[in-house]
Amino acid sequence: MITLRSCALTLTAAMAATVLLTACGQDAPEPTSTTPARITLPPLSGRYPVGTTDLHLVDTRQDPWHPADKRELMVTVTYPVQRTGERAAWMSPGVAAAVDQLAASSPENGLKPGTIDWAGTKRQASISTEVDRTGGAWPVVLFSHGFGVERELNSVRTDDLASHGYVVVSISHTYDASVVEFPGGRVVTSDARPDPAYLATSVDARVADARFVLDQLTRLNKGENPDAENRTLPTGLPGTLDLSKVGMFGHSLGGYAAGETMYQDQRIGAGINLDGGMSVGKVGEVVRHGVDRPFMLVGADGVNPETGREFEHSHVDDLDPSWHQFWTNQHAWKRDLHFDGAAHMSFTDLQVAVPQCASLLTEQTRQRAVGTIHPARSVSAQQDYIAAFFDLHLKHLATDLFDGNNPRYPDTRFIP
Repeated sequence: MITLRSCALTLTAAMAATVLLTACGQDAPEPTSTTPARITLPPLSGRYPVGTTDLHLVDTRQDPWHPADKRELMVTVTYPVQRTGERAAWMSPGVAAAVDQLAASSPENGLKPGTIDWAGTKRQASISTEVDRTGGAWPVVLFSHGFGVERELNSVRTDDLASHGYVVVSISHTYDASVVEFPGGRVVTSDARPDPAYLATSVDARVADARFVLDQLTRLNKGENPDAENRTLPTGLPGTLDLSKVGMFGHSLGGYAAGETMYQDQRIGAGINLDGGMSVGKVGEVVRHGVDRPFMLVGADGVNPETGREFEHSHVDDLDPSWHQFWTNQHAWKRDLHFDGAAHMSFTDLQVAVPQCASLLTEQTRQRAVGTIHPARSVSAQQDYIAAFFDLHLKHLATDLFDGNNPRYPDTRFIP
């Protein structure tokens, strides 16, 4: 049975994986001192192009780790558009510089500072483009990143979901995210420590963050500007959020936070946990009681950091009893979807980036980051299942994707 220590070790490994080499476009030249490497993010799978903007939100509550300060967050809002424009950077200059320093400081990567053009990689989203309002108001989905990870490292998932007709709001949990850049170039780095007390506080902070963000989206939808600097909002954004249809998903600790937020806030109608244990720091209320709305577990393969035993993260494997307990107590719609050969960080942008750098990484490093699953099939399955889940439960669009294993995705299977 998994212990808090092994949970902490697993989280530490996940944090380290975020600074693995994640660049080198498939058609780009080998990096040199004058040619930094750059990656290519995949095209969107939905029917809509997407736009994006950032908001700086300041709460009235105290920050749990810095009580002299008010809690402040950066969030990225991504939404459907009719016309594309200038593409957004994957990482802002401050985040890119911090990630470059982290990557170069890890001996196993063998990187020198400046090897990767982190800031030069482009998302598929256009900057502050006018919102597409031809389809009326769009359902809203929140996203919560993993412990010690940046929200930017989940752009492939969030941009793609927006292309299926959603306003997707990705939250940076300050002092938990490895780095957050605020307006004016102010950079805040992580205080994160994988110990039970810190993790318990982090879960509570994430739930409060998500509920606060929903409150601010309500203000925005009424025509107010919640941005702390009162920066101009994209044309058409106010009034285009359907806050009667809200979902939430997250990776790792963010997946735990998605379930815990659903338990505490009835505004969230459906949720997904991407490979996150739900007893990290403390046993979640969502584990003890379940939720009365649809929820899906999505698991990868892993190795117990204490014993070396290989396992599949699912409700039937005893390494993480929180999933079994949740499954027993969840009486509403539920699924346990497993990605064979995937690793914990396969559910981040590393699934796209690491394979593009195969020649620069050892096989052991690549497998530790994203496993052995076929990269393109993994990305495609994630795009399809996540969009179909929210289409089914927020838009009530029929699908047979959850009726059983699908031959289109040979690496995935439902665990009964």
